[in-house]
Amino acid sequence: MSRTRTRVSAPDQACVAAVDLARGAAEELARPGRPGEHLGYESEGDRIVTHYFACLDRAYRGWRWAVTVTRASRAKKVTVSEAVLLPGSGALLAPEWLPWSERLRPGDLGVGDLLPTPEDDDRLVPGFAETDDEAEHQAVFEYGLGRARVLSAIGKDRAARRWHSGEHGPHTPIAHAAPAQCSTCGFYWLLAGGLRQMFGVCTNEYAPDDGKVVAADHGCGAHSEAAVLPPPVEQAIPILDDLGYDLMEEEAGSVDESASEELGHS
Repeated sequence: MSRTRTRVSAPDQACVAAVDLARGAAEELARPGRPGEHLGYESEGDRIVTHYFACLDRAYRGWRWAVTVTRASRAKKVTVSEAVLLPGSGALLAPEWLPWSERLRPGDLGVGDLLPTPEDDDRLVPGFAETDDEAEHQAVFEYGLGRARVLSAIGKDRAARRWHSGEHGPHTPIAHAAPAQCSTCGFYWLLAGGLRQMFGVCTNEYAPDDGKVVAADHGCGAHSEAAVLPPPVEQAIPILDDLGYDLMEEEAGSVDESASEELGHS
């Protein structure tokens, strides 16, 4: 079996020599003087050569200007076919593009923003999955009390993991310094359903987690049994002696009352 040989055409010498033409095309795209030294050329086909120039722009380190020149058959004049900026080895590249649904993070949703949920979201299951009886399912939807989809087992598990490992879980400094867990607090309101064994809602207006879902083993300093205030001490009524009295010695004043002095009155 013989090997198939591919003929590689030699670079067109007229296109190879058109370095100044290629540099001028690169300077039109970049700022004057930005294209750097000539890095070489590469033959792209018959009478097609691409010249490479270093990019000196600090914002595009490692990139290079690529200018492709060509000439028509039997023509002597070389013309520019294309000029672009391409990344080289070690070039700083943008991260791989991700769809918005994968870039979205908690807290990104603002006022007026809409977050559509895909049909195959594994966090949700059809609403009739909560009811076993088909008639009951139909009645619920006729009265408008049903929901198209409800939380699936996967969705519940993800929510439980996220809440338990978050700032309202047991692994936070405020929970470690708390006198007791939320499960023993009078302000701890249990959730309904399968999550009530692990989570509840804080109802203490003075607690930092008021109105938030907290883990049963979370805690803070506003625990209902953290400290019992002692009853106020009643002040004793002062005892006054209304019958007895003390004799006070009269002190002599600084003016001699026995001496007479004319005051100039008639």
